[in-house]
Amino acid sequence: MINVLIVEDDPMVVELNKCYVEQVESFQCIGSASSIKEAIEFLEHNHIQLILLDIYMRGETGFELAAYLREKGMDIDIIFITAARDTSNLRKAIQYGAMDYIMKPFSFERFKKSLLRYAKQIELIQQKNTLNQNEIDTMLFTKDRGGTSVELPKGLTTHTLQLIWERIKSMEGRIFSTEELVTTLHLSRVSIRKYLNFMEDLGVIEGQIEYGTVGRPVRKHRYRQDKEEMMNEYL
Repeated sequence: MINVLIVEDDPMVVELNKCYVEQVESFQCIGSASSIKEAIEFLEHNHIQLILLDIYMRGETGFELAAYLREKGMDIDIIFITAARDTSNLRKAIQYGAMDYIMKPFSFERFKKSLLRYAKQIELIQQKNTLNQNEIDTMLFTKDRGGTSVELPKGLTTHTLQLIWERIKSMEGRIFSTEELVTTLHLSRVSIRKYLNFMEDLGVIEGQIEYGTVGRPVRKHRYRQDKEEMMNEYL
């Protein structure tokens, strides 16, 4: 197994990344840190092979941790996961030897490809003492950087859609209500309702009305696994 540390100061993003890591074969998240100090302390007591590293955190940057790793000669790889889109940050990440640079918001498919590509590189390095040019090209370059996402309706964002979608999938087909998502995701009912309407129109969830003995009827939903692929082009 490849041990992963997530260094990110947004708790919601940490949970999303943890969920993603655990879905990729041969990877396990064994911890998270919300600051460079926490990350260094964790690394002193745990064996880590890969760090998923944000660039901008409260009062510091992920490059400080990257510099520390290089200064100490620690054999730990980095994949930057960040909202930073400027070329100067990308160039700096490359200079620190980043294995990949994933921009928020991102889809699970893009994330998964990055981790699987990394695992393939590590496996190839461990199996051979020398490489030919084709093998090096396979390791360092790839034409497949993920597909082009379809634009979402106005008012919806990929990041929020991803959070809601992952929560719905985690229910494994169980019927759920809007209020349940409001409670667990801490988003407004109006906002979640817009995303559920979009998913229902798309056909990836189905709705039904439940009538109780008292009070107003409640609209509930169920995830349709057979339609899951339809979401990939929006994430």
